[in-house]
Amino acid sequence: MSKNIVSTTWLAKRIDNPNLIILDATFPSKVPMELEGKCIKNAQYFDLKNDFSNPEARFPNTFPSIEKFEKGCRKLGIHKNSDIIVYDIDGIYTSPRVWWMLKTIGFDNVYVLNGGLTKWIADGFEVINNYKTDVATSNFKADFLKTDALRSYLFIKKHISFEKTITIDARSKGRFNNTEDDLRKELKSGAIPNSINIPYSEILKNGCFKSEAELEVVFKRISAINPSELVFSCGSGITACIVLLASEGIINCKKSIYDGSWTEWATLEGHLK
Repeated sequence: MSKNIVSTTWLAKRIDNPNLIILDATFPSKVPMELEGKCIKNAQYFDLKNDFSNPEARFPNTFPSIEKFEKGCRKLGIHKNSDIIVYDIDGIYTSPRVWWMLKTIGFDNVYVLNGGLTKWIADGFEVINNYKTDVATSNFKADFLKTDALRSYLFIKKHISFEKTITIDARSKGRFNNTEDDLRKELKSGAIPNSINIPYSEILKNGCFKSEAELEVVFKRISAINPSELVFSCGSGITACIVLLASEGIINCKKSIYDGSWTEWATLEGHLK
């Protein structure tokens, strides 16, 4: 996992590197009043909801078409050889989703800022009031889309009894065990059959990823299974990416995201109120 995250100190030393693209992936609804309008120097806004999701999809946060993704990257001045740092205001929330998306279209040099803007400020580094806008549009073209990094409802149905294909659910224990209401009023809580619950909150400590030693304990049960593939799920494909990223370097197997996650599964399986 440490190969995919960087510290605030690491970023501060390289903040003016012309090859460095800094992306703020925060959902607007998640911005606290005291941080409204604040960002890291040279950061651009990565509009996950509008520029990097499929607006015509039935379910939220669906991976966009490759053409839409390319258009969004060009707008941000991203080149194939860019070094990309992603952060969000919450510490760790949406940034792993952007990391995974960029990996899925072939980027190697993409990293998550551990602790996000909150830790950046706590560590005494400067924030500014405006995103970088004087960016030249690039001619970025994706080499490929790793289609097997995205799993579908039909894939989950087909592999639901496969012992070595494990679905990991990043939602809270209450939603997984149907002891608390789902966030979407029309859906019941519950779980995909045979899935294993690892709430994303168990991956984090004070807004940062836990140490690799601590994460090895979290994933001990999964490691013992020796899976051939881990499919990560959550409510709508965001927090699943936190758990996937945390598993990097700890469990070595094929990994994917069930993009529709519980929202799609519950809808298609009739778990409706």
